[in-house]
Amino acid sequence: MIRHRPHGSGHPYAESEDQRVPARPLDGEPVELRVRASARVSSVVCEWAVDGSAPVELPLTRRDAGHLIETDADGGHLAAAQARAARAVAGSWGVRTPALRAGSRYAYRFVATTGDGARRTSRWYEVTAASWSEAGGKLEVTGADRIVPGSVRWLADADGPLRVRFELTLEPGEHVVGFGERFDAVDQRGRSLDAVVFEQYKAQGAHGRTYLPMPYAMVVGGSRTWGWHVQTSRRTWYDVGAARPGRIIVEAETGDELGVRFYGGERPADVLRDFLDDVGRPAELPSWVFRLWASGNEWNTQERVLAEMDRHREHGIPVGALVIEAWSDETTFTAFRGAAYEPSEVPHKLADYTFPADGPWPDPKGMVDELHSRDVKVLLWQIPLQKMRPHPRHQAAVDARQLVERGYGVREADGRPYRNRGWWFPLALMPDLSSPVVRDWWTAKRRYLVEEVGIDGFKTDGGEHAWGHDLRYADGRDGAAGNGLFPVHYARAFGDLLRGCGKAPVTFSRAGFAGSQPHGAFWAGDEDSTWEAFRSSIRAGITASACGIVYWGWDLAGFSGSVPDAELYLRAAGASAFMPIMQYHSEFNHHRTPIRDRTPWNVAAQSADERVIPVFRRLAGLRERLVPYLAEQARAAIGGGAPLMRGLFFDHPDDPQVWRHPLQYKLGDALLVAPVTEPDVSEISVYLPEIEGGWVDVWTGRTLPGGQTVSLPAPLDRPPVLCTAEHWSRLSPVFAD
Repeated sequence: MIRHRPHGSGHPYAESEDQRVPARPLDGEPVELRVRASARVSSVVCEWAVDGSAPVELPLTRRDAGHLIETDADGGHLAAAQARAARAVAGSWGVRTPALRAGSRYAYRFVATTGDGARRTSRWYEVTAASWSEAGGKLEVTGADRIVPGSVRWLADADGPLRVRFELTLEPGEHVVGFGERFDAVDQRGRSLDAVVFEQYKAQGAHGRTYLPMPYAMVVGGSRTWGWHVQTSRRTWYDVGAARPGRIIVEAETGDELGVRFYGGERPADVLRDFLDDVGRPAELPSWVFRLWASGNEWNTQERVLAEMDRHREHGIPVGALVIEAWSDETTFTAFRGAAYEPSEVPHKLADYTFPADGPWPDPKGMVDELHSRDVKVLLWQIPLQKMRPHPRHQAAVDARQLVERGYGVREADGRPYRNRGWWFPLALMPDLSSPVVRDWWTAKRRYLVEEVGIDGFKTDGGEHAWGHDLRYADGRDGAAGNGLFPVHYARAFGDLLRGCGKAPVTFSRAGFAGSQPHGAFWAGDEDSTWEAFRSSIRAGITASACGIVYWGWDLAGFSGSVPDAELYLRAAGASAFMPIMQYHSEFNHHRTPIRDRTPWNVAAQSADERVIPVFRRLAGLRERLVPYLAEQARAAIGGGAPLMRGLFFDHPDDPQVWRHPLQYKLGDALLVAPVTEPDVSEISVYLPEIEGGWVDVWTGRTLPGGQTVSLPAPLDRPPVLCTAEHWSRLSPVFAD
């Protein structure tokens, strides 16, 4: 009849219609108490008691439904779910309490009355007000202590510390880079942001949110290079000179203790190396990951997959990896759609499945063998959830029952299995991958895909579904500390599966946290085909690499919305040819026509531009020749060098001009890339930092001295790229037609 959740759904950026606002009030602040009530409820009263006194009654009023749930999300697979959530607000009631005072304890409950006079009473809830003070917990500092003396403050309520805040000095000329993968800016100076894992469906740059945050950053420029890591998996916040130009204000959720480690060095690579020593170094992946990756969410049959690979061959476009998203039965994510088999309590073998000749996947192993004969590796899509809508049947019912009966799921605070609160796959169960036992149980169901079918990797999608500070994990963490680590455990689980089958641990994730670095490759998540998304994705690659992500890419030219025009597609392909991962992908569009595949031939057909296929072919061929260099440079990065894809500040930290060109980056030690990110451009201004010997235009062989800004031609088939003169003799064959 009525529902109240003091902390709401756990959505980090939106309030819900049944929560307490704010969930943790400050001294002197009132709170708004909200409940969801059924349509039969005619009135709701809150009984409000202070320090055990007799409660007073606070009547609730119906709330307006227009402003509780975020409504600015784009269309696509989340739109319908968000619309349902917005409609649900109509059953919300609320009341504002008197101001709360620190030191007092408040208790409240709700009494709902229906139109026929029936009454229903909720349980009692408690809340106390918090206040900031100099004491409250212990801040453990490692390395050179850069915390401003006297700036440490603790936020505590009657039950103990909740947060800590401290300040760092930010000198003139210093720039701040990091905080994980960031879409809005490379240099975060002058901005405010937080670090919490979140699925921001498209427009990440506009919202300042990310799938892959980290409580780490480095300070470059000025008289020093240094960095810091807030050693927590809980949520953190940063004001980087926005409120006070000379201060970085750091705030973190915490208990009684929190560790902060400071790093120093002559160059940014030194700072990053020390950070990776703490959280884990990337594992080297095989060189095939640097070849072109192809994918389309509507490639949902064996016939369609092979036809698309045939088209690559017909057009002379080399492809190295195929990601098949729409392969499974969409209930277990372990069985190919259309396969006949008996449900089982133990993991299946390939022989347990029958694949009808007229089915969508008549011979998965034969298909993989054929692709391997063409030198194409195969990855399958995964999600870390057990879907419960519609009600699971057949093998999905067995998997769901095992997960619940064995206690293998993430749990609510009261011990019940957690049901996904996010937009995507709502109410699904979530395996607790913090447990090695659960990781082995979950991946054992997929082992035959690697050992017998021959799959080479997994697209480990959707690691952002753990919402709620009070969830419970098998490793002893609550949701506040464990949710951010879920995607780390997820990628690790599938990497371990691949290793255990004698394969390289090639996973492809969008979500992560500090500690994700050792676990596979990453892409920038969902985005429309727009120029702005192109720019924000480049920022994401530069910032992710600054935090130690070596293998990174994006859905070139975007994966959703209208098919990009020829210019955007080829500019994006030109930039992606010089990124760690080059891949295209397209969103599910219900098989409506015209199709939205991001294949070169579909873009060519829909744009009626005959340049698309030959230019893409040229870029893909160049990419093939670049693979040995990329593998060499990735190995150097993993060994403690600068990142593979890196902002110019890594190699030129003392050059203030590099910050005027934030979308330029280095690819390894030799190449400087200047992406063309605006339409109708025939030439581009490129900054060349000062280096010994100067730079060589890879397309003309012309040597240009550093320390200057030059104008370079920018034809679609020759993206502006320069090579250090030192490395030109060995790399010049890569660029020979």
